[in-house]
Amino acid sequence: MVEFRKQFMKTLFSLFKILLRRLELPQESKTIINSHANHSTRFSSDQTIMVFDLEAALLKSSSLFPYFMLVAFEAGGLIRALFLLIAYPFVCSVGKELGLKIMTFICFVGIREDKFRAGSAVLPKFFLEDVGCEGFDLVMRCERKIGVSKLPRIMVEGFLKDYIGVEGVMGREMKVVCGYFLGLMEEKEVAFTSLNEILLEKKMGSFAAVVGCSFLMSPFGQLLRHCKEVYLVSESEKRNWRILPRERYPKPLIFHDSRLSFRPTPFATFAMFMWLPFAFLLSIFRITIGVLLPFEISNPILAFTGSTSIISVPKHPLTSAKSRGSLYVCNHKTLLDPIFISSSILEHVTAVTYSVSRFNEIISPIRTIRLARDRGRDRKLMDEKLSQGNLVVCPEGTTCREPYLLRFSPLFAEITDEIVPVAVNVQISMFYGSTATGSKCLDPFFHFMNPRPRYFVKVLEKLPGSQTHMVGGKSSFEVANYVQNEIAKALGFECTSLTRKEKYKILAGNNGII
Repeated sequence: MVEFRKQFMKTLFSLFKILLRRLELPQESKTIINSHANHSTRFSSDQTIMVFDLEAALLKSSSLFPYFMLVAFEAGGLIRALFLLIAYPFVCSVGKELGLKIMTFICFVGIREDKFRAGSAVLPKFFLEDVGCEGFDLVMRCERKIGVSKLPRIMVEGFLKDYIGVEGVMGREMKVVCGYFLGLMEEKEVAFTSLNEILLEKKMGSFAAVVGCSFLMSPFGQLLRHCKEVYLVSESEKRNWRILPRERYPKPLIFHDSRLSFRPTPFATFAMFMWLPFAFLLSIFRITIGVLLPFEISNPILAFTGSTSIISVPKHPLTSAKSRGSLYVCNHKTLLDPIFISSSILEHVTAVTYSVSRFNEIISPIRTIRLARDRGRDRKLMDEKLSQGNLVVCPEGTTCREPYLLRFSPLFAEITDEIVPVAVNVQISMFYGSTATGSKCLDPFFHFMNPRPRYFVKVLEKLPGSQTHMVGGKSSFEVANYVQNEIAKALGFECTSLTRKEKYKILAGNNGII
């Protein structure tokens, strides 16, 4: 009996050694900790490096389909996205590794490398909305971090560097020929070797310890052999994670670009494709009604189709100088802002535009004037049009989807004191009616393709004389900042000093001039 116990213990110990070898975790000086345990642990932030698996340590969802669908839809187009959806049942049946390669091939093959911006402009928003609080708290304990992912590096690098603050990103490299993606990834061992070299040669600087976070049976287990502590995460634990709230984001999410406003899970994507044929016809009908009929008639018809407006105007009538119109100054959500303002006050206005397509100018139910981005010429043109009637201007110069206001250009404050701030907001469920990299002539169509788009228009009180440039003696910058703050308070938004150029530099890699 004693001999049997000894033999049993030897066998158990041998199995344990085999398991450790398979995970490639050294037996000495290593602590394996459950991810929810020991939350009071404190690392020496300047001497400890966290090596974490993105999919295991941060993301609550285990499905990678939404991220590939975003790449397929935004970088490849509607047909490529449909093909990915049709292929998804087969992807699920062939195993995780082969399924990953199939989705990568469908999404990337034939895409130009220098035109691919989904990784920095589109995906970070959806990654942030999938981050779990518990995993985030664990990863952010260390200031020095290395992110590892089985996704292509080009998909995750923007998110990990800009929002998590990693010093290095290890992901699968995409093969490129003549500037185009082949849709094939380098083998996993390439990423393993690169990270091993960084840690072994201490290219990250001097450090005292390495801490790892991954799944129990992660394919990156061999990378954890350098770690003195390993935090293991299970799928059952992740199901109980809480989604990271917006106020806890490492930095504000202000700029992002995508036509899709929802997380494209397989079921949600299927519902979108079922809706698209009807949505296209409905969008054309809504635009036709808005263009051909007066606002008094078109507004009730649009409301019947599901496109509604919530309007708030001052109790006192808005008056302006007899010989000149009023200057309506609004924040910018879509190209339709001036049209909805015009329909709200039931007066025809002229809209000041910058990079609006000729097609949108032709179908616009209100007059538009195109500015030249030359301060002197633009001021003279706006002053001339204001003498002929009401004018609408969006001094941000570009749209902003999130609850923030970009810096207001002060030019409008130098033209007149008859300034009426207008706060606008939109509520959509499927498509964004604005874009930084896509075709702008389709913006109105995408807005009206939403099942129930809603526009909020709140006309504020006219600026008091004490806050104006000519009568009140305020500088044009003070007037612009005052108007920006009044609109922000009305919407519950936050003011920023960011500009149009900064937005387009981040999202499109240009200055936004078309």
